[in-house]
Amino acid sequence: MNFDWSTLALQTVNFAVLAWLLHRFLYKPVLRLIDARRADVERQYADVVATNAKANVELQRIETERAGLATEREKALKEVAAQAERFAEERRAKAQQEANALLDGARQTIADERAQARSETRNAALDLGIEIARRLLSEVPTELRAEAWLEHIERHIAALSPAERDELRNSSASGAGLHVVTAARLPDQTKEEWCKRLHKALGDDVMATFDVDPALVAGAELHFPTAVLRFSWQSAVADMRAEINADDNPR
Repeated sequence: MNFDWSTLALQTVNFAVLAWLLHRFLYKPVLRLIDARRADVERQYADVVATNAKANVELQRIETERAGLATEREKALKEVAAQAERFAEERRAKAQQEANALLDGARQTIADERAQARSETRNAALDLGIEIARRLLSEVPTELRAEAWLEHIERHIAALSPAERDELRNSSASGAGLHVVTAARLPDQTKEEWCKRLHKALGDDVMATFDVDPALVAGAELHFPTAVLRFSWQSAVADMRAEINADDNPR
């Protein structure tokens, strides 16, 4: 077999030319295209990573805001609930206060009405007792009634101090005299007996005049120029009414 060196040389030159042409016009452009595509892919990947990072940051911010909103919402709900509870408590307290005031007013009204009824009842009983006593006394002779009251007057005058008796005596002897008021008209003989015994108790200079006032119910009143000595049932009844009113209306 014969080996042709010229053919080998020619084939080698052809291969070298083909390799250079492939390297220059195919391989390098393809590499540049691949590098450009890789760079574009890497840039897009970097953009995606950056976008993803920004999205994560935004998502974290939104989550934080959402958590803050939830906290604020919960806080607002608690404040509203607390305010509603305070308002309800105030309303309950006010309602309780108003109810207590109404109850106290009702109790006071009942107590006042009860006290008024008791006072009216006691006064009515007192009036009835006075009327009964007036009717009973009307059956007793005037002389006997006058004697009992005159003895009471004598005891009272005797119990006065000398200075008090002198004051009554001097005021009566000055000209104004003593005015005796009785619940019933005294017979002339009884008047004379009264004058005699009043002279004995107060002095002969005391001049007595007599008058009648049925409102006294029973008894008598001695009207001096400077004082009045009351021995009538009217004054006793007035004292009893004052005690009744004081008991029924304590301060």
